[in-house]
Amino acid sequence: MRFMILSLMMFCLHTYAAEVNFPHISVTGFGEVTVVPDSAVFSVQVEQSTLNAEQAKESVDTVVRKFSERLQELGAEDEQISSSNLSLAPQYHYPDEGKPELVGYRASRSVTVSVKHLEKLNEFLDVALESGINRIDRITLQVKDHRKYQAQARDKAIQDASMKALSIAKGFKRSLGPVWRVDYHSQQSKPMMMRSVSMNQKESFQDYQDKTIVISDSVDVLYRLN
Repeated sequence: MRFMILSLMMFCLHTYAAEVNFPHISVTGFGEVTVVPDSAVFSVQVEQSTLNAEQAKESVDTVVRKFSERLQELGAEDEQISSSNLSLAPQYHYPDEGKPELVGYRASRSVTVSVKHLEKLNEFLDVALESGINRIDRITLQVKDHRKYQAQARDKAIQDASMKALSIAKGFKRSLGPVWRVDYHSQQSKPMMMRSVSMNQKESFQDYQDKTIVISDSVDVLYRLN
């Protein structure tokens, strides 16, 4: 078994060496595009505590229904609004002595909203507050035409790799030959995410208009050297 593994490793090393058994240079090109977000996705949550489970459920469902209706009045479509199932948990008081005492129930539901036009974000959040939503879980700023900007970042990465290779070859008084191999793995851009806060801290999200998203890409290229 050890002989087989060693033989396989030697074969792989020999194959790789045979592929690049000539003067060459390997470079990594990087590219970035900075864009202004034009859309968003946000998640909010409503929590209510009451004496019995049915009241807690009804209270939370009423808030979610009112919020969804208000969003639709502002032009949001059904597919832009997604609400979670009800979460219901008993609440207990734990005295110093004796058994825990049931004091009520806490119900909660979350709603995720897709904002197609970023200028609507504040208006949607205001409606959430007016409807009884009491927590913002997450706001993610996005860009709709992501593929276009990803392609731009990739083009910049290719140009960067080419310029690096030319510069290094020139520095060693060699000329750059053709491309021998390209390794490319698509990069995942990181959307701009904002922390969760209670609804009375909503003002902390007002600066989203100053935010930007960086879309990056990279490519590994192996060139022959002449």
